[in-house]
Parts: sequence; C-alpha cells; structure tokens
Amino acid sequence: MPEHTSFVSYLLQLFPALGHNAHLFGQMLLSKQPVSEHHLEPLMTAFLVMLVIMLLGLLVRPALKDVGQAVVPETKLSLRTFLEVFVGRFYDIAKDIMGPRRARKYFPLIGTCALFIFFANVLGLVPGLLPPTASLNITLGCALFVFLYYNYQGLKENGFGYIKHLFGPWLGAAYIPINVIIFLVEALSVFVIRPMTLALRLMINMTVDHLVVGTFLGLFALLVPLPAMILGVIVIVVQTLVFCLLSSVYLALSTEHEEHH
Repeated sequence: MPEHTSFVSYLLQLFPALGHNAHLFGQMLLSKQPVSEHHLEPLMTAFLVMLVIMLLGLLVRPALKDVGQAVVPETKLSLRTFLEVFVGRFYDIAKDIMGPRRARKYFPLIGTCALFIFFANVLGLVPGLLPPTASLNITLGCALFVFLYYNYQGLKENGFGYIKHLFGPWLGAAYIPINVIIFLVEALSVFVIRPMTLALRLMINMTVDHLVVGTFLGLFALLVPLPAMILGVIVIVVQTLVFCLLSSVYLALSTEHEEHH
C-alpha cells in the first residue's frame, strides 16, 4: 500500500507559519517532546470537524428560530431535514434507554457526541484525510469526557448512594469481604473498562475501516471500491450509534435513583 500523504501534510507545506505554530502548540501540550505531523493531524482534523459542525449549526439556526417555520417539515431533503432526522434518531435512542425526562436533560452530551463522531468518521471517506477517530488520543478524550460527565451526574443525583451502590446489596457483617470484592469488580468496570471500551472500540474500528477503504482505492479503479466505501458508510453509522448507545446506558445506570437498583 502506498505511503499515506494527507491533506494536513500539504497544508503544512503550503503554510509554513501554520506548521510552526502547530508544532509549538503540540510541544506545549506534550511537555516539549518532539511533535510530528502524525501527532498533529488528528488534532487539526478534530478542529476541522468542530468548525464544520458550528457552520452547519449557523446555517440551520435561522430556520429553527422561526417557530412557524420550525414546526413545519420541509417537503424535500435539505440540510435542516437531515439534521432533524439525525438528531431526532439519537434522541429517540436516549429516550428509550433513560426515559423522556433524563433524555431531555442529558441529550446535549449525546447529541454532541453523535454529531462529532459521525462527521469525524466521515472524514475517512475523503481522499487525503484521516478520520480523527482513528487516533486513540481523540477517542480517549471523548471517552474520558463521557466518563467524567456520567460519574458527576451520578454523584449529583444520588450523592454517597452512588458510591454505596458499587458495594452491592448489604449481606451482613459476616459477608463484608464479599461486598469488598463486589466493589472492586464494579469499580474496575465503572472507572476502567467503560471508558477504555468506548475509546478502543471506536478507534480500532475506524482505523481498520480507513485501512480497508484506502487499500481498495489504491489497488483498483475509482468505481471498483464502491462496495468497500458502502461498507465504510455502514461502519461510520454503526460506530456512532454504538458510542452514543453505550454513553446513554452509562448515563442511565449512573443517574438511576438508588432505590431502583
């Protein structure tokens, strides 16, 4: 497979000052360690995704501000209808998992994750661009943010009961060692396995998907790799769904009141 030359590499060659500033910023983040384009590319493409999402929001916002126009669906496919269907689908998932009250309360996180991960994954289908979600730094950052958020909301909703629940049901003084073992297993699941599962599943799937699509693009003519690209689109949608589904489940488990456990 030919060596990957990304859009970011060309961009840094065209604008040396941008590359210099990016390297300085990367060194500051990485404790003055040498920074390569390989380290900078996921960060720059992640910023690109955020800019795209902000631009889409600004384009759709005028239609949503008009109450009369916002409640009437458009007759043809447009940017507004696409975003309404996209966001509405993920809201339905959150509502089915945690109920309408908590879904409305926590959906800003789920909806933001859905938009960012989806458009970040889509970059893998653009020639010359690598999806930022193929980098563990980006996916781990997303997973850690979700991890901090659902633990904060769990403590906010249940207080000490959130930690108490990790010990399992009280079995009596004679069974304290069993409660300690339950706590260790639950703590390992909540504080280690859940964030690592979110980060690694997304990163590995997007890396493999981009590698497969890139290999077919390099080996065959333009129209031949269409099946691989269609498979790539399916992977993009599925991985976005899985990340948001797991995040909704973790939020639901953390914010469920103690007496319901």
